[in-house]
Amino acid sequence: MSLVLPVPTFDHVVVNARDRLDDAADTYRRLGFTLTPRGYHTLGSMNHLAIFGTDYLELIAVPPGETRRPEVMAAPNGLNGLVFAMEDAAGTEAALREAGVPVSPFMQFSRPVELANGSEDAAFRTVHLEPGSVPAGRVYFCQHLTRRLVWRDEWRHHANGTVGVAGAVIAAADPQPLAALFRRMFGDDAVHPVAGGHRVVVGLAHLDLVTEAAARDVFGTALPDAAGRESFMVGLILRTTSLDRAAAAFKAGGIDAASHAGRLVVPAEAAFGAALAFQA
Repeated sequence: MSLVLPVPTFDHVVVNARDRLDDAADTYRRLGFTLTPRGYHTLGSMNHLAIFGTDYLELIAVPPGETRRPEVMAAPNGLNGLVFAMEDAAGTEAALREAGVPVSPFMQFSRPVELANGSEDAAFRTVHLEPGSVPAGRVYFCQHLTRRLVWRDEWRHHANGTVGVAGAVIAAADPQPLAALFRRMFGDDAVHPVAGGHRVVVGLAHLDLVTEAAARDVFGTALPDAAGRESFMVGLILRTTSLDRAAAAFKAGGIDAASHAGRLVVPAEAAFGAALAFQA
């Protein structure tokens, strides 16, 4: 009997900061995000999170001299990780392998979380697509073993009103190979043609695999520099409770944003390499 493929839902999205986590955290606070205290993974990386309703945005970097996460330093700043939710790491790994998706064995790691009554370890299991499977960046699945240490209400309220990830965009000279990979991951019904490429239905959100020209329809001139890459992660569409509230947060933080296609768009150079489009 065939194993059951995972249902596509975003767990979190990752903005790479390489070795500049202080600068990235300052930028995202000025964008109106509430960030968690700095966390240190047992794998060697460090992060801050902006926790939303059912997903979150992660700023990731490595401490000076750390060598266990070379992929963080090898990638440019900006959106570099799309992470899907799972509840059974071993089962997800097996199902993806059976579907012909190149994945690495699942791993487990943790990071301490400082709370008012002391420190506890947040634990995770992840299944990664093998390096190079998605040239634009890292794609993997995450199982939370201690959800209560992540989705805490004191971290879920943001001055810009963000409540969740509504979409993500990968630009590719030829989106077809990416679409074929995501069909193997999630099934044919999850991937549909759209102008300029394909759309993966991700719960109540979506992931667009489109040409750079089609990505400009979403973000206007806010895209990051392709820097010669044939495929790259462009940015995020974030859902806010109010565009006025988002605009006020940007003004308070000295962030320039422009209206485009009914959204407020922050250019990649103002958001540490990731184009951000806010919609109500």
